[in-house]
Amino acid sequence: MKKVVLAYSGGLDTTYCVKYLGDLGYEVHAVLVDTGGFSEEELAFVEKRASTIGVASYKAIRVTNKFYDKCIKYLIFGNILKNNTYPLSVSAERIFQAVAIAQYAKELGADAIAHGSTGAGNDQVRFDMAFHIIYPQAEIITPIRDNNLTRQEEIDFLTKHGVEGDWSKAEYSINKGIWGTSVGGKETLTSDQFLPEDAFPSQIQKNDSEAVELTFKAGEVVGINGEELDPVSAINKLNEIACQYGIGRDVHVGDTIVGIKGRVGFEAAAPLIIIKAHHTLEKHTLAKWQLYWKEQLANWYGNLLHEGQYLDPVMRNIETFLQDTQKYVTGTAKVKLSPNHFQVLGIESKHDLMNSDAAQYGEINTLWNGDDVRGFSKIAAVPNIIFNAVNGSILD
Repeated sequence: MKKVVLAYSGGLDTTYCVKYLGDLGYEVHAVLVDTGGFSEEELAFVEKRASTIGVASYKAIRVTNKFYDKCIKYLIFGNILKNNTYPLSVSAERIFQAVAIAQYAKELGADAIAHGSTGAGNDQVRFDMAFHIIYPQAEIITPIRDNNLTRQEEIDFLTKHGVEGDWSKAEYSINKGIWGTSVGGKETLTSDQFLPEDAFPSQIQKNDSEAVELTFKAGEVVGINGEELDPVSAINKLNEIACQYGIGRDVHVGDTIVGIKGRVGFEAAAPLIIIKAHHTLEKHTLAKWQLYWKEQLANWYGNLLHEGQYLDPVMRNIETFLQDTQKYVTGTAKVKLSPNHFQVLGIESKHDLMNSDAAQYGEINTLWNGDDVRGFSKIAAVPNIIFNAVNGSILD
């Protein structure tokens, strides 16, 4: 029998794919890739589901630490928020899931790779691109997209094949990962409605305020409230604290890879706090042109990642630049947490460029005198003095 590796989650679409591919004569090898969004109980449930529906094998691949080391840390270094809003929660993790699936298929010598994406969104492109690049010999099979199936048609098919399950569609679709949780529902299909409180996975449990301290070393978060942690543990701990305040909720509006506009809700308490705290620390420790060029390249990095282009070699070049800028981004940032809101109060760092004794903004300086500034200001004005002399006042 021909082998097919299926990107598997245990939901309706991928369960349909198992039976559909079996009918085509394939030996189905299901694989789940965990980027930090599954609990042990959820992983056990998915494995049990796979064993009852006739897959030839099931494998769970955990890539959370790799996902952080190869991607998330660069999103932090670049302070990347898509359209100044979205921390690329889903788009970042999808490429790592796709790569892991393609590599696994290559190891098995599979004839084909399958996924359950529809034809309406970004994921179909992200998965297809990674499969083409990593394992171009494999055929790509996408039953839901190709057959343009309705949910009821999938349920009827599974019922006919003796597969039982509670396929009642949840009112909101939830996709959880270490770098945030996406939320889709009827409100995100509109342009004027926001998601209700109960649509978000974390409910507000605290109505007071508290301060939390983040420790950074060379741009990476390595401690929360004085406790030394590895970055993945620090992200998880911060999220546990901040999600109790309902922090990090918003709706992102953006351009999809396939050309249409789309809206998605999300909850990303730790990512938003870390990015804002990191950015504040950078503003104190980096030089002007470092900050400028970081912003330009980080925007490119985020856009390319969002559109599935993580494997383009230019991404490694940008990562090298971003990494190099983090040498002095070390210190602590204090953040105040309140219901639905957080505020970066300030930073402490031995690399703080405000600590110089040579000058203090608006107060004192020892590096220049009044005559120096008069000459400097006059020279800086020369290009426009000449322009106005030749062409008349630019304000006329």
